[in-house]
Amino acid sequence: MKIAVIALGKIGLPLAVQFASKGHSVVGVDISERTVSLVNQGVAPFPGETNLDALLAEVVADGRLTATSRYEDAVPTADAVVIVVPLLVDNEARPEFAALDSATRSIAAHLSAHTLVAYETTLPVGTTRTRWKPLLEKGSGLTEGTDFDLVFSPERVLTGRVFADLRKYPKLIGGFSAAGAQKATDFYNAVLDFDDRPDLPRANGVWNLDSVEAAEFAKLAETTYRDVNIGLANQFARFADNNGIDIAKVIDASNSQPYSHIHRPGIAVGGHCIPVYPRLYLWNDPDASIVRAAREANASMPSYAVGVAEGAYGNLKDARVAVLGAAYRGGVKESAFSGVFPTVEALLARGATVLVHDPLFDDEELVAMGFEPYHLGDPVNLAIIQADHAAYRELRSADLPGISALVDGRRITDPAHWLDVVYRVIGGGTL
Repeated sequence: MKIAVIALGKIGLPLAVQFASKGHSVVGVDISERTVSLVNQGVAPFPGETNLDALLAEVVADGRLTATSRYEDAVPTADAVVIVVPLLVDNEARPEFAALDSATRSIAAHLSAHTLVAYETTLPVGTTRTRWKPLLEKGSGLTEGTDFDLVFSPERVLTGRVFADLRKYPKLIGGFSAAGAQKATDFYNAVLDFDDRPDLPRANGVWNLDSVEAAEFAKLAETTYRDVNIGLANQFARFADNNGIDIAKVIDASNSQPYSHIHRPGIAVGGHCIPVYPRLYLWNDPDASIVRAAREANASMPSYAVGVAEGAYGNLKDARVAVLGAAYRGGVKESAFSGVFPTVEALLARGATVLVHDPLFDDEELVAMGFEPYHLGDPVNLAIIQADHAAYRELRSADLPGISALVDGRRITDPAHWLDVVYRVIGGGTL
């Protein structure tokens, strides 16, 4: 097949490489000329994705993957067009459709008959039917279900392990007709491989959910569940702190019963997915009080962690504080919605001098984010671990000269390494 992948970001590029690795001819479209140039050289434009470097170099060298900034070089000849353009929300939890609208109009302008169009970007329920279908039909002069087929098939992968996740999880699809859904099923079966999953209620593979709305809802439901579960864990952690209880022991005990699946508390919930997709759900269902309460609870955790730090150290005015981790999670060079931003903001509001360290970001990148870089070995009064980078697991007080208190917001360090300082974790039973 000839396949066009729209947007070569941290999900789209591995997806394009996966399709090409199955022997198909793939053209990736991206608005960044830098990204286009690097991909055409067989060089990944971002680090950290397992196996991407080698696989990308292979499929580019074989001529199976090329990149362009021109839709007209990719869409007219494609058997399938897969869209992975990101969708974010503003401060009022309203979706910002501008980038996707632009991409959709560009696709429509060059869309050929008999093409399968699949949106993989997470969307509010109803978007594919009420927004993309009319835009594509108007811009192309073609009719969905007669001239082309439109489906929604949410990406369900995590950056850093995209190729493994593509094999591990069922590929969900929803179309407007049985014929369109079958076309999507055949397409994804031709570009993906699936691990054996005896734990699933049906065989791992392409799962047709019978409607675009059901497929849209499934992605929002699975991510919103995680946010609500983490919100509950964070509420439990705060109660545990106030009552001298170690929440980790409580969660381990509770989860020993097969109907309990309590997640782990922590300083922040970040990334493109969990902080964002519940807000897309709230856009559809503004009366979802449980979802709203969980989102508010999780958003308050960086400030809570700084309160824990204040209790451990004392007045933070003029204290030299190192925040360890600019990334939203360990091992991933990505700062989207990272807890580092509200953590730094809360520290500055208390008069602290704040520095930020991250092994994945250099000083120039940290400065560009608005931070003063910190280097291990420099004097500091207090430290807060914000990201669970592997490099932080073996930290000791000697690595942060002068430190008198540590708040491990991810509970990854060994308390035995911190006997000479005041040591705190979220939900550790001590404020």
